[in-house]
Amino acid sequence: MPELPEVETVVKGISKELTGATVTNVHTTRKDIRYPFPSGLLDLVGARITGVERRAKYILIHLSNDHTLLVHLGMSGRIRFVENGYVPQKHDHFLLSADNNQTMVFNDTRRFGFVDLELTAQLTSSRHLSHLGFEPFDAKLDAESLSTLMNKAKTPIKSFLLNQKNIVGIGNIYACEALFLSGIHPKTPACTLSKKKTAELLKNIRLILEKAIWAGGSTLRDYILVDGSLGRFQFTFNVYDRENALCTNPECGHTIKRIVQSGRSTFYCPSCQKNA
Repeated sequence: MPELPEVETVVKGISKELTGATVTNVHTTRKDIRYPFPSGLLDLVGARITGVERRAKYILIHLSNDHTLLVHLGMSGRIRFVENGYVPQKHDHFLLSADNNQTMVFNDTRRFGFVDLELTAQLTSSRHLSHLGFEPFDAKLDAESLSTLMNKAKTPIKSFLLNQKNIVGIGNIYACEALFLSGIHPKTPACTLSKKKTAELLKNIRLILEKAIWAGGSTLRDYILVDGSLGRFQFTFNVYDRENALCTNPECGHTIKRIVQSGRSTFYCPSCQKNA
């Protein structure tokens, strides 16, 4: 599933292609994907796209008619751009055309993604966004506020990081990588981390996410950039998907292990990440 770096990369691509353009047509090829397509999509015709941003793993396309189009990529969703007049192909479920001769195509093989429409003024209270926690780069998220959240959590730190009610968008890959850089065992109860260790973890979360965004995200299965190219961050993994491979720490010499937490694979170095 695309996480924050992948969604942020897609958002930048959409913004480049559509910001300032006017919607000329909206087309769906079926009644639903994960959820039914919202009514009123054709009312977007004539509206200008005023901006594109990300909240957690949601793509938010803001329109001049006081509405925002929400897109979630799900497991296998892809966004690409073609010229107007394009004939939809298999698994192309949603198309939005603009007056700059660009059509945004949402292709989703597994159909776990979705498209929804909300009043922009009511976005933060919508069913999709109302429960979300801090953005990782939010200035209000510092070591003190993160420690306060962690003090209430007896869950393993890896599970804490994946809970979107705490911090959004980190995802399995980037949680594993940040914990490795911080020397924190993934089973460590979140409430036991010191403020010093919490500050180090927050710094490394941001570092990993910044590097992943710069690399265009991680392409493991379905994810691609809007121009069809692949992300490159997977070539720099320290632990994720490296079970039995040698630790990248030259002073270590141990191999990466895999465990399962809450149904997800967790990768870590038992030598570099001891404080369980």
